[in-house]
Amino acid sequence: MPNLIANPTIVEAAGTPPKTIREHVGAANTGERRVSIAHMTSPSGWAEPGQRPEFDEFTVVLAGTLVVDHDGGRLEVNAGEAVHTKPGEWVRYSTPGPEGADYIAVCLPAFSPDTVHRDD
Repeated sequence: MPNLIANPTIVEAAGTPPKTIREHVGAANTGERRVSIAHMTSPSGWAEPGQRPEFDEFTVVLAGTLVVDHDGGRLEVNAGEAVHTKPGEWVRYSTPGPEGADYIAVCLPAFSPDTVHRDD
C-alpha cells in the first residue's frame, strides 16, 4: 500500500544567510537511510562551507541559479538544469545571484551530518 508523506521536516542548514531545507524523504523525516529527497530554498547571497560528502547528490534547479564550486572550477546551474556531484568530490554550493534559488536535492545514500565532511 502506498504511504503518504504528508509533511516534510525542516532541517537546519549550513551557511549564511540561512536557507530552508524541507526533507520529504530521508533519515530526519521518514527514517529512510537509502535516499534523501529535500526541497531547498536559498536566499540571494547564501553560501555554505566547502564539503567532501560520501554520497552522490543529484540537484534539479527549479528557479534561480545554484553555483557549484569544485576542484576543477565553477558551474552555474540554472532553472531547468541539473547537476550530479559524486562521493569524495570537493564542492561548495552558493546562490550569489539576485533571486537566490529553489531546488530539489536527492542524496544516495541519505544525507547525514556525519557523512558530509564540511571544511572548517
